[in-house]
Amino acid sequence: MEPRIETLPRIGTSMQAYSTTTYPAFSPPMQPLIIDVTDEERMEITYIGKKLKRKYQDYENPEFISTLHLNAFKLLPERIARILSSFGTDFTAQQYGAIVLRGLIEIGQEELGPTPPSWQETDYNKIVEYGFISSLLHGAVPSKPVEYFAQRKGGGLMHAIIPDEKMMHTQTGSGSRTDLFVHTEDAFLYNAADFLSFLFLRNEERVPSMLYSIRSHGKPNDVMKELFRPIYKCPKDANYDQDDATGEETCTAVLYGNEDAPFMRFDAAEQIYNVNADQTPEALENLKRFWEEAKGLIYNEFIPEAGDLIFVNNHLCAHGRNAFLAGFREEYGQLVKCERRLMLRMMSKTSLINIRSVTHPENPYLIMEEHYGKVYHSALANM
Repeated sequence: MEPRIETLPRIGTSMQAYSTTTYPAFSPPMQPLIIDVTDEERMEITYIGKKLKRKYQDYENPEFISTLHLNAFKLLPERIARILSSFGTDFTAQQYGAIVLRGLIEIGQEELGPTPPSWQETDYNKIVEYGFISSLLHGAVPSKPVEYFAQRKGGGLMHAIIPDEKMMHTQTGSGSRTDLFVHTEDAFLYNAADFLSFLFLRNEERVPSMLYSIRSHGKPNDVMKELFRPIYKCPKDANYDQDDATGEETCTAVLYGNEDAPFMRFDAAEQIYNVNADQTPEALENLKRFWEEAKGLIYNEFIPEAGDLIFVNNHLCAHGRNAFLAGFREEYGQLVKCERRLMLRMMSKTSLINIRSVTHPENPYLIMEEHYGKVYHSALANM
């Protein structure tokens, strides 16, 4: 399948273009926009990461984060900044909800060293410059990088995603031996991330990435309309023990926002395949009917390479990945050892004000939501 051609709205487009409730005929978007970063842009972005590391030392430096948007538009190549700025406000029926920036930066594989056994052993000193670059991309949306206590008890603004043998069969980023079903990040939260970035430092196993956009269905049909009803449950994900992840009774809608071009909060593994989700028969039947349609719309033809980045609107597009054997790649029908997959994830919110009720009192970038508005009060008390 050929990648979509890069198209951007003309600067200065009248707001009247967005005021009509009728849309011209179009084909639903079936795959992300793929942008080939030029050699000049790649060199510029790679240099920016090193320059910011020298100036600020850490991408979580308050001085850097407080001026993130200014730095983003000042330092990023203009074309990249324009693409992301446009992407951040495009919720139309033609917007897939994900962009691939192919060949965004050069990755120093020797300096990176062997992939650690798990994310806990990650040496973040080796990847600081990549944190600066990822932050700038979110700043161009514009959006602010945030961390979630529900994810690794915070764990910083950027997370290394590494296959872990102890978790190989789980529905988590650390899994590998089973398909990671498509999901919007933290579907069990009201205040999930608005935008996600996935920067690939290694993918020697050549694992395809899965993307699935709610826009690929076209105009909502009768099956989808049932998902606007607030009757669906979503337990916490597989990062939690079963006793901790179940027993929540809150119900929400799967689709929300504009009824003609909706947003989505969906996790196939937890809402459909988790027997402890305790859906009503009606809710489960609706989800299964929707999933049968959605499965045929999943895009998994893109195989990321080192230096590629996938940027996702978490309200429009779900993500996942195919199963793979960590640390091995196939060559001429034979399995050959290789460095294991290594990816960096960053999450962001467009407004720190709107999430203030669930953020840490002293740290507005740390979201303390546990499950659909419930806050980790005991954790706050111990901080």
